[in-house]
Amino acid sequence: MRSLVYYSLMLLVGFVWYRLGQNMLRKGYRDQNDQRTEGFVGPFGLVVTAGLSCYFVFALLRALIRAEVPCVGRACQVHVYTLAAHASDYWANMFYLLWLVLALVYALYVTGRIWFRV
Repeated sequence: MRSLVYYSLMLLVGFVWYRLGQNMLRKGYRDQNDQRTEGFVGPFGLVVTAGLSCYFVFALLRALIRAEVPCVGRACQVHVYTLAAHASDYWANMFYLLWLVLALVYALYVTGRIWFRV
């Protein structure tokens, strides 16, 4: 039951993140106060977000190839879940890594689309 609530909340947060990005893309170049529409992140945030997303993509691909993933979180950094021994924990961490990659890449996409409007 806890896993169902966890994955449902992750999907709900992902949907809210997607809707927020779509609302930002629907806005014009300027808002009602004649302020320029900004993206999710600024220039420094873009570099940090790009670096984090590259790191998480590398971790995701490494985990797929080696069939083992380190536990993602603060309390369990020394655990390594393998596909053969801990399949449910392995896929839970893989899903979380994939969710992080998709969220960060979507933030980069929305910011890039806003910055390079015609």
